[in-house]
Amino acid sequence: MGRAHEVRAASMAKTAAAKSKLYSIYAKEIYQVAKNGGANPEANPALKRLIEKAKKEQVPSDVINRSIDKVNKGITEDYTVCEYEAFGPGGSNLIIKCLTDNVNRTVASIKTVANKTAAKIAGQGAVSFMYENLCVVGIKGHTEEEIMDVLFSADIDVKDMEMDGDILLIYAAPNDLSNMKKALEETYSGITFEIDEIGKYAKDMVTLEGEDLVAFQKILTMLDDVDDVSNVYHNVNL
Repeated sequence: MGRAHEVRAASMAKTAAAKSKLYSIYAKEIYQVAKNGGANPEANPALKRLIEKAKKEQVPSDVINRSIDKVNKGITEDYTVCEYEAFGPGGSNLIIKCLTDNVNRTVASIKTVANKTAAKIAGQGAVSFMYENLCVVGIKGHTEEEIMDVLFSADIDVKDMEMDGDILLIYAAPNDLSNMKKALEETYSGITFEIDEIGKYAKDMVTLEGEDLVAFQKILTMLDDVDDVSNVYHNVNL
């Protein structure tokens, strides 16, 4: 138990530059999902879910609509999802997810961060085996026992649960996300999902102090400044 959940927007300072990056990330993701699965959210569950997330993070409607309009108008943009693995100070490690239209530019940016920080780029698989690919939803006002009963009845294999403040986090396999939300919605009318994510979660967490913590935070700050970085998964309790 005790996997930490990092919400992408929470790690960014609420500055105009950070908001601009967040909008840009969502614009690219929405375009890509609409291009791959269709521009109608009602017929493309992945797009519908992504739009809901974007609205929850206060992404303007015109940013969302422009991305979908590009697909409807046949405007072609090509983005590649790529991941880089790295070791940091004090036993820390990271998986850096990027969405880019220029892989060479992205590689150069990630290497620049590593050269200026305590990060060391690792080979493929050197870090990822220490993570699990999971979905997580977060809800308020319900106990673990209540939720476990609902999901057990719906034949959902819950991997983990934990409290993060007043939010109950429920982890499961990514392909169970839709059924898990449906079961909870049918049981608790009007339920709100405070968190609704699919990502990579470290099997074991570490706590950093002193210089190691400062060095790790510098890595995160510099990665936030890389436009192509869409998410950073790590094993550090912050």
